[in-house]
Amino acid sequence: MYYIVDSDKSFYEATTDLVPVIQRLGLNVLQVHDLGGMLDSKDIEFDDECQVFEIGNPRLVEKVLAIDTHLSAALPWRISVYTENGNTKIAALRPAPMFAALSSDAALAKLAQDLEEKLIQIVHETR
Repeated sequence: MYYIVDSDKSFYEATTDLVPVIQRLGLNVLQVHDLGGMLDSKDIEFDDECQVFEIGNPRLVEKVLAIDTHLSAALPWRISVYTENGNTKIAALRPAPMFAALSSDAALAKLAQDLEEKLIQIVHETR
């Protein structure tokens, strides 16, 4: 269900490089959640860094919601950049198996597969 790659980049480089790739491939960054920063601000010890990028595309969202509005609970899509033992990683949840678990609609399966290929491309180009 996860798609995770190691990056040779620093955490800062990976998070900075991610946004232009997302935009170039036709998706929008809706929100960035700095989970590591949030934990630090609450005096919770967390030695690594973690940011989650919520991404979407209005046309894709429209197609998903037209198939089944319940699927809104699985939106938007996310790409995470984090460190683990000093190594930078980039991860995404794979939409194809996630949506397959939620619906048997063939159009949704095709849409999810196309989106998954795009997310994998984003992860690879950013790494």
